Amino acid sequence: MTIRISSKLRDQLLALAAASPDREVCGLLFGDDREISAITPAINVAARPADSFEIDPATLIAAHKAMRAGGPTLIGCYHSHPNGVAVPSARDEEAMAALGWIWLIIAGHDMVLWRLIGAVAHEVPLRVSTIPRN
Repeated sequence: MTIRISSKLRDQLLALAAASPDREVCGLLFGDDREISAITPAINVAARPADSFEIDPATLIAAHKAMRAGGPTLIGCYHSHPNGVAVPSARDEEAMAALGWIWLIIAGHDMVLWRLIGAVAHEVPLRVSTIPRN
């Protein structure tokens, strides 16, 4: 299964990560099984943001409230690996298992989408679209 993301969102995510080269950036992904249609950046409240992330609970609560009120569907999260590669860490895989979300990891100019199948993280093809949806 391939998931689409607009070039605008891709560029926004890359810019957010590049603007914070010493800390992991993070946020939420919205959409469905076919497309990431929106993102919400969040404050990284982790105790060690240089090598871990924790999404600000207020951002997460607001997203769930909006979803219950008919807003966009929360499908996952994104975060950066400033000094690493776009591959899930053991900590990432544990969180993926607990939440059941897709996981977008940004490292430099690489952006890789992951989904846990069973107990194993699998890369999900991500197609960048330059054509806006009608």
